[in-house]
Amino acid sequence: MADGLPMPKVTWLQRLARYAALYAAMWRNSLIREMGFKTNFLLWIVVELLWFALQITFFLVLYTHTEAIGTWTRWQVVMLVGASHFIQQVFTALFLNNCVQLSEHVRTGRLDFLLLLPVNTRFVVSLRHVDLGSFVNAATAVVVMGYAARQLGLSPTVAELAGFGVLLVAGILIHYSLMYMLACISFWTVRAQGIVWSYYNLFNLARFPDEAFRGLFKVAFTYALPVLLVVNVPVKMLVDKLRSPWELLLLLGMSLLLLWISEKFWRLSLRHYTSASA
Repeated sequence: MADGLPMPKVTWLQRLARYAALYAAMWRNSLIREMGFKTNFLLWIVVELLWFALQITFFLVLYTHTEAIGTWTRWQVVMLVGASHFIQQVFTALFLNNCVQLSEHVRTGRLDFLLLLPVNTRFVVSLRHVDLGSFVNAATAVVVMGYAARQLGLSPTVAELAGFGVLLVAGILIHYSLMYMLACISFWTVRAQGIVWSYYNLFNLARFPDEAFRGLFKVAFTYALPVLLVVNVPVKMLVDKLRSPWELLLLLGMSLLLLWISEKFWRLSLRHYTSASA
């Protein structure tokens, strides 16, 4: 209240516009930072493209010795590799550096400054930096998926493509929620980069068909650390390999559940935060 007058109420639409403007500013800052190191920007794009090409080559060579992995044919697996690369690169673009930097914010006390900002702290911590080069690599994954779909003779409808996109977003949210919780361990251990990068390296399992795994290993990487689930389900839906809607519901439900749990864990972590300046 100012001068006896009530403060104007901020609507959800105004709040959304405010956060959109803030996020646009973060993108501009990221672009300026990337253009300040153009050689590094281009080099990492090339490195990721070569790594993507090696992944595809590995499976193409593998398929010169076999007709299928389980029930997965050559071009179905190529689409799986493309979807895995797309999810990994979009996650890297939006969240990876921010999750890795959380432990540094805690260790150095920079989190004190972020907590004082008049915005949601998790929003700033999660989205402050954007790796724009990863979007270039994500675009190459889309090209590969499109080519694989053509080889398979697929003609997905707009609704199917929209559903595929929703499932990919759900997979990205699962990765983000899990990695954010792992990063929050830094409130107790100070440094958690090793744990975060270890989970990131597990992403490589996502490019394999789930039928290639058996027993406890498959259960662990489908339900506990669902790196197989987040890529296999969207591709199965697109190539008509889903046996039941259970996998769709599991992926969507797990993405929402883990996002909610990660928020609770973040709040718990903040209650255990001791300011570096204290």
